[in-house]
Amino acid sequence: MEIRILGGADIAALLPMPACIELMGRTLAAVSAGRATLPPRTVTPVSAGNFLGNMPGALGEPACFGVKLISLFPNNPAAGLSSHLGLVLLFEAEHGRPVALLDAAELTAIRTAAASGLATRLLAREDAGDLAILGSGEQARSHLEAMLAVRPIRRVRVWSRTAAHAAAFAAAQGARHGLAIETAPDPRAAVEGADIVCTLTASRTPVLEGAWLAPGAHVNAAGASRPDATELDTEAVVRARYFVDYRDSTVREAGDYLAALAAGAITPDHILAEIGEVASGAKPGRRAADEITIFRSLGIAAEDLAAAHYVLEAAQAAGAGQTATL
Repeated sequence: MEIRILGGADIAALLPMPACIELMGRTLAAVSAGRATLPPRTVTPVSAGNFLGNMPGALGEPACFGVKLISLFPNNPAAGLSSHLGLVLLFEAEHGRPVALLDAAELTAIRTAAASGLATRLLAREDAGDLAILGSGEQARSHLEAMLAVRPIRRVRVWSRTAAHAAAFAAAQGARHGLAIETAPDPRAAVEGADIVCTLTASRTPVLEGAWLAPGAHVNAAGASRPDATELDTEAVVRARYFVDYRDSTVREAGDYLAALAAGAITPDHILAEIGEVASGAKPGRRAADEITIFRSLGIAAEDLAAAHYVLEAAQAAGAGQTATL
């Protein structure tokens, strides 16, 4: 029995952002239509502030199943490492054979940003082009690429808790994309006047206040993924039309939603739709130019499995990666 092993460089070469955005559209529409099995993920504390995540799932389209095992070590970037490290193990559906083992860090970076790219294409104003990025790590890199793929970005501002990290991001990604990226001294300076905002931090307390959001802004909230952590304050949640990747995980894990609900500021029907329902046309997205929209992204195993299957097929065609016999 042969298994293909694919590292981060293989995945980056075989999973271009525009293709992954299209893939996330099909995948999340299938999830919202009930064509996936997604048990709740488990998060196991392994040491102070560090966790192991276990994300199993099965897809009908394409037919496959598997699991992502990923560590969450928020302080890793200071050591030059991703905060999310792990593996995706993919099985084929006919006989249940394991067929691929993939680097979870690169796969997660691309598919998370691609889901935000899909949401931005569906929810942001057509002329949106003033982008604010809160955070300067790998998700900031991949989200900038995703935003450039779906909207005519004319201005980019970035903020990070560590000013040197924001400056390094601005220099490297500005050169990569031919952009003049501005660094902001604080989150408010980055966000005010922006019509697309991406929150991509490990913060457990709000870095984005609803009062700062301009009419017509769209927010991709993709950083916090635990019920006791939130990047958005309650005013931001209340002001916005609120869309999610998966309802079941939102009501368990979205700290900003849970905090607003506990405060009595919203009711459960504040979740208007899963983005897959918008992608399929089952639910409406943006209705007016001046309304604020939020896409609350927690990440689900279906995204990893669909991306892994796509990469495996591309790798088999190109002879990429390594193979091992079990």
